[in-house]
Amino acid sequence: MKTLQSYIGGRWIGKEGAQGLYSAVNGKLLNYTHAETIDFGEAVMHARQQGVTALLALDFQQRAARLRALAKYLNEHKEQLYAISLHTGATRNDSWIDIEGGAGTLFAYAGIGTNEFPSGNLVHEGPAFALGKQGNFLGTCILVPRGGLAVHINAFNFPIWGLLEKFAPTFLAGMPCIVKPATTSSYLTEALVRLIDSSGLLPQGSLQLIIGSTGDLLDRLEGQDVVTFTGSATTAAMLRLHPNLIRQSIPFNAKADSLNCAILGPDVTPDDDEFDLFVEEVAREMTTKAGQNCTAIRRAIIPTRHIDAVAERLRARLAKVTVGDPSVEGVRMGPLASKAQQADVAGRLALLAVGNQIVFGELDGFSPVGEEVANGAFSAPTLVLCNNPLVNDSVHDIEAFGPVCTLMPYGELDEALTLAAKGRGSLVGTLVTRDPAVAAHAIPVAAAWHGRLLVLDREAAVECTGHGSSLPQLKHGGPGRAGDGEELGGARAVKHYLQRAAVQGSPDMLAAITREHMRGAAVRESEIHPFRHYFEDLQISDSLLTHRRTVGEADIVAFGCLSGDFFYMHFDEIAAKESVFGKRIAHGYFVLSAAAGLFVSPARGPVLANYGLDTLRFVKPVGIGDTIRARLTCKRKIDRQKKDANGVGQGVVAWDVEVTNQFEELVASYDMLTLVAKRT
Repeated sequence: MKTLQSYIGGRWIGKEGAQGLYSAVNGKLLNYTHAETIDFGEAVMHARQQGVTALLALDFQQRAARLRALAKYLNEHKEQLYAISLHTGATRNDSWIDIEGGAGTLFAYAGIGTNEFPSGNLVHEGPAFALGKQGNFLGTCILVPRGGLAVHINAFNFPIWGLLEKFAPTFLAGMPCIVKPATTSSYLTEALVRLIDSSGLLPQGSLQLIIGSTGDLLDRLEGQDVVTFTGSATTAAMLRLHPNLIRQSIPFNAKADSLNCAILGPDVTPDDDEFDLFVEEVAREMTTKAGQNCTAIRRAIIPTRHIDAVAERLRARLAKVTVGDPSVEGVRMGPLASKAQQADVAGRLALLAVGNQIVFGELDGFSPVGEEVANGAFSAPTLVLCNNPLVNDSVHDIEAFGPVCTLMPYGELDEALTLAAKGRGSLVGTLVTRDPAVAAHAIPVAAAWHGRLLVLDREAAVECTGHGSSLPQLKHGGPGRAGDGEELGGARAVKHYLQRAAVQGSPDMLAAITREHMRGAAVRESEIHPFRHYFEDLQISDSLLTHRRTVGEADIVAFGCLSGDFFYMHFDEIAAKESVFGKRIAHGYFVLSAAAGLFVSPARGPVLANYGLDTLRFVKPVGIGDTIRARLTCKRKIDRQKKDANGVGQGVVAWDVEVTNQFEELVASYDMLTLVAKRT
C-alpha cells in the first residue's frame, strides 16, 4: 500500500507507513499516513523566505493569471481525481462539486483578481479625502500583503474544494499556505497537491501540505500570519483558545458545522410548485455527499397543517434513492466518509430519537447495492419528527453529520423564525414562499442568525444553484455556532489576507504611494495629447486642460431633441425660476457629452475603447451662458496582460475627469475607463 507524503520545503516527505486509511465503500485498506515527524520550523521558514518573496515578485494581475492557468490544468487532469474520489464515498455528482467546483472557484478568483484588483501589490481603498481646508493634507486607506503565511485546517467532506476555496484568495493576496486536510480523506488532497506540483505553475513555497498532525506549527506562528479552520464547532472553540494565537493576536477564521434550516412559508400549499421545491431541496441536501455538508439542511420547519403532507412526500422521495457503491450505475448516494463517521452519526441519531419519532430510516428497506459493501460506512437517509421543537432543545443542538433531517411544525411565521434562531447561528437558511410580503418580513429577522439566505420560489428555481451551494461571489460563513467567520464573498475574501492601513500626507505623497493620481497633486502637461500615448508610455498624472466652451440655449434645445429629454428644468422658464436653481439649466448628460467633445482626440490612436464611467457626480448646475472646461488626467493603470484577436496587448486606464465652470468651481466629476493598446 502507498504511504502518503507531506509536501514540505519544496520536497515530498514520508516513506514509513503509520495510520491506515480505508475505502468508505468496502472498508479495504487504501493508504497509510507517514510516520516521519515534520520539521515545522523548516515549513514556516520555507513559507516566509521562499514563499513570500516569490509571491510578491508577482502582482495581483500575474497571480490571477496563475490561478486561471492552474484551473485549466486541473480540469485537464480531473479524471485522475474522480477515480480516487470514489473511495471517499462520493458519487460522480458529489465529486463534481468537489473537483470541478474547486477548479471553478480558481476560475472565479482569477476573474476577481483580473477585474477588481490593480497591477502591483497595493490596493487603494479610497477615495482620499481632505483633512484640511486647503486640500494640502489628505487621508486614505490602503491594503497591502501581510508578509506572513496562512495555515488552513480543513474538514474531511470536501478534500479538494476545501483546499482550493481557501487557497485561491490567499494566493491572490500574496500569502503562502500550509494546508492540513482531515486525515480521513487526505489521500485525495495529496493527489490534488501532486497535480498542482506537477503543473509547475506555482512559485516555490506558495503551497505546502501536511499529512497527519500539525504538531507545534501553531506555536511557531507570528502576528502577520493567519489561521483558518473548517470543521466542528467544538474543535473550532478549542483552536480559538490556542495560547499562541491569543498571545500574538493572530487572526483566526472559523467555519463550523451548523444546524441549518429550511422554512416552508405559511402561504405555500401542497398544490403549489413551491411545496415540491421544498421537498426536493430537503431530500437533495440529505443525500448529496450522504448529508456530509456543513451547509446541509438539518431542520425542516413546516406549518403544522402541512407536516404530514411534507413527511409523506419526503418518504416517497427518499424511498427512490439508491444507496450503495458510487461506481455502480444508478447509485445516487454513497457511504459516509469512514467507519468512525458512521459510528458518530449512529450515536447522534440515537440521541435525536429520544422523545422524537423516526418517520423514515433504516427499517424502510435500506439495503446498499454493490459488491463488498458490507464493510462500507453506509448510513440510511433518516427523517426525525419532533412535535414540540419549542421545548425540545436537543433538536437545535445535536447534529448528526450525515443523511439526517428533523421535521418541526410551527404555528405562525414568527414561531418559525424563533425555531430557526434556536440553532444559535447557521451558515445558511432557506425560505420557500410565493409571497414577497412573507420574505420581506422573514429575511431581515433571520439574517441576524444566518450567513446566507436563499429565498426559493418557482421563478428562482429555474436557475437556482441550491441551498447548499457556496458560491465564490457570496459570503460563506455564519454567526455564533457557525464560527462567526467569513470565506469567499468575492474580493472580500482576498482582503481578509491583506493588511489595512490608514495613510496621511500631501496629494503628491499619496499619489506616489498609491500609484494613483490624487486631485491636488502635480500634473504633467505636454504638447502630446494623453490619448496619443501607448499604455507603456503613459504615466500617472499625465494631464490635459482643455479649451473652454460656453453653453447656449441652442445647446440645450438640440440635446433635448436628440435625447428626447424635455424635463422642465431644461425647458420651462417659469417652473425653473421657481426651483431651487432659480433658472433653466443644461442636462447633466449634455455637460458630460460636451466635456468629451473638449478632451477627445478624434484621430486613430492607442485608445481603443471607452467602456464605462465610475463615480459620476453632477456637483453644480450649468446654466445658459456658463462656460465650462475639463481636465483629463491619467489616474490609474492596470495591466491585465491580455491581447486582442490580432495579438495586440491591452491595458486598462482610468482617467480622472474634472469639469469646471468660469469660476473654477467643479460642476461634474467622474472616472472614465478606457482600453489602451500596448506598443508591442
